[in-house]
Parts: sequence; structure tokens; C-alpha cells
Amino acid sequence: MGTVLFYITLAVVLIVVLALVYYLLGIIIALRGASRNLYQLAEGLDAIVKDTQLLPDKLSTINGALSQLLAGLLDVDGHLAAIVRLLGR
Repeated sequence: MGTVLFYITLAVVLIVVLALVYYLLGIIIALRGASRNLYQLAEGLDAIVKDTQLLPDKLSTINGALSQLLAGLLDVDGHLAAIVRLLGR
């Protein structure tokens, strides 16, 4: 009787260990995939940082040009408003 219980206990322990190994291998595979994705994300973010380093200089130029455009458009708006007042509409 003791020998049978020993083998049953050994079989249960073996099943538990095999299940643990199976799930741990699955976790290892998932973590390696996540690590690969994080590496690609970090490379992409580094590329974004590199590509946008010159942006502040360009934005000041664009903002200056847009300010000039705004002044011109406001003049045109004033002229159009005057024409509408003259035509009485």
C-alpha cells in the first residue's frame, strides 16, 4: 500500500512540475515578445526625438509668417466689411 501511494504522489508531483514548466515557458516566450516590441518602440521614439530637434527653429519662422498673413487677412476682412456696409446688405 505504501509503495502505491509513493508512486501516486510521485506522478502527481511530476504532473504539477510539468504544468509549471509549461506555463513558465509560455511566460518566457510572452516576455521575450514584449521585450522585442518595447525595443522597437524605443527605437521609434528615439527617431521621433531626432526628427523633431529642429522643429522649434522652424516653428518660429512659421509663426512669424502666419502673423504677417493674419495681418493681411484682417485688412482684407476690414475692406470686405466696408464693402458690405456700402452695399447695404
